[in-house]
Amino acid sequence: MKQYKYKINGNPYNVVVNNINEEAAEVEVNGTTYSVQIEPKKKKITSAFKKPAQAGKPQPDVKTPVARQPSNTGSNALKSPLPGIILEIACKVGDTVKKGQKVLVLEAMKMENNIIADRDGTIKDIKVTKGDSVLEGAELLIIA
Repeated sequence: MKQYKYKINGNPYNVVVNNINEEAAEVEVNGTTYSVQIEPKKKKITSAFKKPAQAGKPQPDVKTPVARQPSNTGSNALKSPLPGIILEIACKVGDTVKKGQKVLVLEAMKMENNIIADRDGTIKDIKVTKGDSVLEGAELLIIA
């Protein structure tokens, strides 16, 4: 288990690498667990992270995407347009929403951003909670 502290766009991230092998890694970012798929290289991979040339803070391999466990949600998932922190959830499971309706508030780059429904439907699942840090492309909720 290795621990790292990063600051991205002024936001602190505590990263713990729990398990790692040649195909995947289990990473915990600010208390949320993610499964990271490691792309195979022609050379044998000994680590998912590059070692820094000089002493200092370790840098992650930027080619390795961090994402939640894959799910069979397809195009029903409303995804985060940028990394940030969930400030408000304006809906609950079972609510009917209209296209353009505010469903979440995301703080990114010290600004509050309304996340709106991209289609009419019913909220089937909410994948985040208030205070969660999310990365760009992370699934926020499911509208079906």
